[in-house]
Amino acid sequence: MQILPAIDLRGGKCVRLEQGDYSRETVFGDDPVAMAKRWESEGGHWLHLVDLDGAKAGKPTNTEVIRQIVQAVNIPCELGGGIRNEESIKVALDLGVQRVIIGTQALKEPEWFKEMANKYPDKICLGLDAKDSMVATEGWLDVSQTPALELAKEYVGLPLAAVIYTNIANDGMLQGIDEDTLHDFASLSDMGLKVIASGGVTTIQDIHRLSKISHQHHNLIGAITGRAIYEGTLELADAVRVAKGAFD
Repeated sequence: MQILPAIDLRGGKCVRLEQGDYSRETVFGDDPVAMAKRWESEGGHWLHLVDLDGAKAGKPTNTEVIRQIVQAVNIPCELGGGIRNEESIKVALDLGVQRVIIGTQALKEPEWFKEMANKYPDKICLGLDAKDSMVATEGWLDVSQTPALELAKEYVGLPLAAVIYTNIANDGMLQGIDEDTLHDFASLSDMGLKVIASGGVTTIQDIHRLSKISHQHHNLIGAITGRAIYEGTLELADAVRVAKGAFD
């Protein structure tokens, strides 16, 4: 299981939101490039970049900072936030990121999403953000009536890089991962989808729980951690060590 430190970008700064709420922002650094190098030095396998301005604008916005981050580190980066057409996919890949995350448009235009997944194999992640098991879209500003696991079934068999499943009720709250969310991770994995867990990773105990599921459901391939590593409730190096033992 891989550990993916998150760098959320807003106005060129490194921030975290609580439950995706733009009015509940904490700034953790004015230098996202330095932060990226730190997470690489502590053993992060990938960087999970989120363009929060892009999520609102509907297109990649913090492009210069993203380019600088990609060039500054040797580990691969993935990017989400406002990627809703093929032009934005190309912009993101041209910045040097290895994977792009599409959420809103996968729900709104499933046929287009399938086309993009096939056109860019192993480059597209389905960003599945859920609240009470229902899909949330538009940077979490809107909650649909579509069950998250039902939407995921639509995309089984596509050459997706991964499904990044986030329980936004837990995201940025430092309350741990709840049992229902752990069950959802396992269910998605059993569908044959590669799953990256996100939202609620708070302590090393959460990493142990995810590693245990990863051992039983081998398609749980990664975990994203954000606020916990910024506030120190989780040491990234410790998380990497525990995750490394998931298949030992």
